Amino acid sequence: MAFSFERLHHVQLALPAAEEDRARAFFSGVLGMTELVKPAALAARGGCWFRGGGWEVHLGVERDFTPARKAHPGVLVTDLDALALRLTDAGAPVLWDPDFPGFRRIYSADPWGNRLEFLEPTATCTPASPS
Repeated sequence: MAFSFERLHHVQLALPAAEEDRARAFFSGVLGMTELVKPAALAARGGCWFRGGGWEVHLGVERDFTPARKAHPGVLVTDLDALALRLTDAGAPVLWDPDFPGFRRIYSADPWGNRLEFLEPTATCTPASPS
């Protein structure tokens, strides 16, 4: 039976217990994402979900939390400089990385140290469209 990938539905990241307010401050306040209402059966577990642009992030409580410092979502953006400034103004780290041909990119982190990558195609690069 043949299948095809449609698109990415969400990325799951972990956060420590009782950190939902910090998640809201970062993902809604800094990144401008909209918080989603979690289904009742999942809301009891804690955590929160956000959507913005073409990506969705689900933050789940992890009892023995350790941040993901290598694994990360890679998010295409427009106006990478404006995002970098917004992250810097919010006290989030911004590390520029020139080593991805065809893209300008930065690495940052959420309030718990989970790695986040943001990319903007250069004028000579046309990103692959979802199929």
